[in-house]
Amino acid sequence: MPLNTLLVNSPRDASSPIILSDPTGSSSAEVSLYGGQVVSWKNERREQLLYMSTKAQMKPPKAIRGGLPICFPQFGNFGALERHGFARNRFWSFDNDPSPLPPANQQSTVDLVLKSTEDDLKIWPHSFELRVRITISPGKLTIIPRVRNTDPKAFSFMFALRNYLYVSDISEVRVEGLETLDYLDNLMRRERFTEQADAITFDGEIDRVYLNTPTKIAIIDHERKRTIELRKEGMPNAVVWNPWDKKAKSIADMGDEDYTTMLCVDSGAIETPILLKPCEEWRGRQELSIVSSSYCSGQLDPRKVLYGDH
Repeated sequence: MPLNTLLVNSPRDASSPIILSDPTGSSSAEVSLYGGQVVSWKNERREQLLYMSTKAQMKPPKAIRGGLPICFPQFGNFGALERHGFARNRFWSFDNDPSPLPPANQQSTVDLVLKSTEDDLKIWPHSFELRVRITISPGKLTIIPRVRNTDPKAFSFMFALRNYLYVSDISEVRVEGLETLDYLDNLMRRERFTEQADAITFDGEIDRVYLNTPTKIAIIDHERKRTIELRKEGMPNAVVWNPWDKKAKSIADMGDEDYTTMLCVDSGAIETPILLKPCEEWRGRQELSIVSSSYCSGQLDPRKVLYGDH
């Protein structure tokens, strides 16, 4: 089984989580074969960093509301495909051949794969292999997704990593790094606007796809004096979503007050779908890391988060 020796626990069945822990004990993660998604990420103080709905369902046919769902082959609600695609509510398998990625020596890693089935081909007629490598290291969670076209014809797809972040209080959170960028507002029929604020803050529902985004985005949680830095490659879009109170009450698998302690800041290739010719492979990369915040002794300098070396 292609799991590193630093893996704490391997699942006895598909419903049990895979538990990853870095050797220093400063980070741990749980990964579900259902959806191939991270469902928990904790720091050295065992504090949860990812939001999980109080009403989340961990079994078919419902996708898991929380953690880090993988959205493929679409993001959004287009055509006959289910919203955000079907990869997030399929059972994945261990990947015995993750090449050409190098061996994950001295890291706590799991490689998973999802291959198209006959049922999938009926709703999306393209043969594919979707692979993901999930790695935990001190203060950092890294995900490397790859999509290979195993079909005789070219196809295009959307892709996103939906990051459900657990925050102290949504009204005390700010997102920096998306200033002056254009975005599509899903609350306004995908009309295009330009971000005018110095930073994104939250006092109501938000659902935006930011375009041509930088490789680094900072999510600053003032109350916890903690910053999560999102670094991404191959995914030019960033989605910012919080349903707020009215929408949260209409979502069956979300608690009425859950919106106050969650925020989605996603990495994605959404505006322009990715085109793959037969035998071609697309690769992305995302790192979520905890950056020590100086907010307790003064305002955090966002330039150190967005442009400094960590």
